[in-house]
Amino acid sequence: MTARNPHTRTGGWVAPSDLPTDRPLRIGIGGPVGSGKTALVELLCRSLRDELSLAVVTNDIFTDEDARILVRAGALPDGRVVGVETGGCPHTAIREDASMNLDAIDALEQRFPDLDAVIVESGGDNLAAAFSPELVDRFIYVIDVAQGEEIPRKGGPGIHRSDLLVINKVDLAPHVGVDPAVMVHDARHVRDGREIVACSIRHGDGAEAIVDWVRALAAETRTAVPAAGPTGA
Repeated sequence: MTARNPHTRTGGWVAPSDLPTDRPLRIGIGGPVGSGKTALVELLCRSLRDELSLAVVTNDIFTDEDARILVRAGALPDGRVVGVETGGCPHTAIREDASMNLDAIDALEQRFPDLDAVIVESGGDNLAAAFSPELVDRFIYVIDVAQGEEIPRKGGPGIHRSDLLVINKVDLAPHVGVDPAVMVHDARHVRDGREIVACSIRHGDGAEAIVDWVRALAAETRTAVPAAGPTGA
């Protein structure tokens, strides 16, 4: 049975104080439908798979479509991407009862003993979604300019407390009447110094900062163990 943390009941997120050195790093990626979560997972896999041994767990309500998208795109070999069909509300499977995701991670760790990192992509949900600290070590939350300039002001655990907030699709800002600088300013006001990246994941503008952030985390977790090497089949 999955252990409970008091923050998981309130929908908050508090990052574990220490990164693991005895198991793969786990990074959660959340955000509303269409914000660019799967595109970010693909970018991270393509950018880091030659340096790190990676695997991915995706969450969808009734399908494993996001997992199929990543495999078709060649982000990682088929066996390294697992889709979890959550049913009901997808945020429950990453917070209140993360057992399906933990089981998927356990299976990947047994299949690939040399894993450096597992990326867990949540199903698309509203601004209330957050990961359980028992499931992931660090949490990236993705929003996009097309959702409106006011999104950072609306708040939620992902915007307030995620370890990295990504404001995506800045290339669309002129077409939707949004100023990304305003979104960054408003996000800074509520994030208490936590990091923010404004970028276009699809076009690469500014997105390398996210890759560097994940690379640095992975380096911290590998200080106590030999490097595993790149992702293979």
